[in-house]
Amino acid sequence: MTKSFKDKLGEGGYGSVYEGELRSKRKVAVKVLTKSQTNGQDFINEVATIGRIRHVNVVQLIGFCAERTKQALIYEFMPNGSLDKYTFSQDQGNSSSLSYDKIYDIALGIARGIQYLHQGCDMQIIHFDIKPHNILLDENLNPKISDFGLAKLYRIDQSILTLTAARGTMGYMAPELLYKNIGNLSHKADVYSFGMMLMEMAGRKKNTNYIENCWQDYFAKWIYDQFEETINTNNGTEEEKKIAMKMIVIALKCIQMKPDDRPSMNKVIDMLERDEVPQHLPPGPESLQTWQSMSTDANEFNDN
Repeated sequence: MTKSFKDKLGEGGYGSVYEGELRSKRKVAVKVLTKSQTNGQDFINEVATIGRIRHVNVVQLIGFCAERTKQALIYEFMPNGSLDKYTFSQDQGNSSSLSYDKIYDIALGIARGIQYLHQGCDMQIIHFDIKPHNILLDENLNPKISDFGLAKLYRIDQSILTLTAARGTMGYMAPELLYKNIGNLSHKADVYSFGMMLMEMAGRKKNTNYIENCWQDYFAKWIYDQFEETINTNNGTEEEKKIAMKMIVIALKCIQMKPDDRPSMNKVIDMLERDEVPQHLPPGPESLQTWQSMSTDANEFNDN
């Protein structure tokens, strides 16, 4: 299928992805998983969750292979790769920079995909790793959510969730995953991750310092403090500034520290689809020091 793993599309902690072709000549992406400390739990999670999903904004699992310790997942092929290659292309001098109209369309598609995971299936699916690297783009640059290795299934009526260890990517991970007394774990964890990603997309600035400096340089607070400058610097026309302002305001609503203060994905989609731009900024994001001072057991999950 992959011609002896000839063309590698990408590599990460989970393993490697190769371009392949079915007998029908349909192109596919073959994700070969490395043997993990979870004894294949990521593989089971991915098959169990994405195997039941059919949505235009979620990547389709075509099949899987499992032979002893060797495991592979076969997905539909996404020729334009992941979102992180495009969102920040202005900073990288890349000529393939997306227009703000397209960035907005991609954001709306991602929101619809997450909303489907939360409410459109017979089980509630929380992704726990929403970030640009896990958003793939098809030939028309339509977004599809991918990589369900960290996802968890819950009953659709289960509002409070449980986890034995934090999961996700620093910089996008909701604070309640690390600081127990901030609020209950729920689908609002994905809302937070979406908000951080939306902030990057609107500001055309990668969340790098936030991740590398272990939250000492808080990206969202930087955007908030330089709100007008961010909008005026990165956008040319008044329409682009309007789109950027709408996205940043919605993103700030999504990254409120307490889960109960964040909107649902239904509400996020409603705000994105409206023509008007919200006139008032929500409260500014809290700093890490505030989170730490509120928590007496900050490392309870982190040790895992």
